[in-house]
Amino acid sequence: MTLSSILLLAATPVFTQTAAHEMTKHRLRILVLNGPNMNLLGRRQPEIYGRTTLAEIESEMKKLASDLDVEVLFFQSNSEGALIDAFHQHIDDVDGAIINPAGYSQHSIAIHDAIKAMPFPTVEVHLSNIASRDALHQADVIMPAARGAVIGMGPQGYQIALRGLVAILREGKTP
Repeated sequence: MTLSSILLLAATPVFTQTAAHEMTKHRLRILVLNGPNMNLLGRRQPEIYGRTTLAEIESEMKKLASDLDVEVLFFQSNSEGALIDAFHQHIDDVDGAIINPAGYSQHSIAIHDAIKAMPFPTVEVHLSNIASRDALHQADVIMPAARGAVIGMGPQGYQIALRGLVAILREGKTP
């Protein structure tokens, strides 16, 4: 390797995933995560969670995202580790996240810590009003890590969360 090729290598910018995202970013990207049993929405305890399916929530979110000129990425898993992996996978290519941790709300310090490790704000969503439910459902270890929370608004809670998160990101507010 010659001195000129070493100088050329030193002068060549390092292109990271973050840098590539920043250069090509034309609109905000929001990660929407759903935890265990959310794939059963519409069937599971409709007296608490309603009859709207997760696919219907995602469809409405896509419509709103289009109106807001943002991109939404959806992921659902019944596995705690997969939810954490999704945060890690998107650490450098999303601007914010919305999560319904579902049954992991009451005990997942690991999801709490993953949210705290992210460089972007996360909003927690719950279809039911967990504050008005039994003591088991009232406990929430995720909420202290989140930028905000929308609870008890049913499927519309996702849209409220998306509007709020987009406003926060566009206004440049810090957590």
